[in-house]
Amino acid sequence: MKSNRALIFSLILIVLFASIYRVIPSRPFGFAPQLAIALFAGAVIKDRKWAFSLPIFSLFLSDLLYQLLFDKGQTDIWGFYEGQWQNYLLFAGLVAIGFFIKKINVVNVLAGSLAAPIVYFLTSNFLVWAGWQGTRGYNRPKTWDGLLMCYADGLPFFPWTVVSTVLFSALLFGGYYLVGQFSVKPALTR
Repeated sequence: MKSNRALIFSLILIVLFASIYRVIPSRPFGFAPQLAIALFAGAVIKDRKWAFSLPIFSLFLSDLLYQLLFDKGQTDIWGFYEGQWQNYLLFAGLVAIGFFIKKINVVNVLAGSLAAPIVYFLTSNFLVWAGWQGTRGYNRPKTWDGLLMCYADGLPFFPWTVVSTVLFSALLFGGYYLVGQFSVKPALTR
């Protein structure tokens, strides 16, 4: 029971840190821990309800912080916007990539850490192109060339998304491994 409380406390701290980190203005756009959290939650948290909830809550909390800053004129980035439900649905889908990490090792975590940003990039930019009107998606035409332009619009963010997902995955999974290795174990009796 004590280890469950420690895990829950650790997960709450991770969500709070990630949510606050995402709204720091000096970080490169795309460099955020939410994709790694989705991957980690899918791989480690056995209760699927909580596995899906953790990254969604982190994303929601950071969007709420963005909205508060936007409302106060501190940023020009909206927290809540039209079509945002698609992003939450996409993050829930990224948790499923973590489900495929049956054995936590460097190769599997690295593969998931590369797959998650690629899936996110391809899907989110497609959804921007296909669905949003107005200021979102730069009003790209609904043609093949328009879709390619939308992908090109997202390219500056992609490298940072990959780097951050690999880095934060290494921190999350590495920390999880270390906690498992060095946790207090009951003494053996003779």
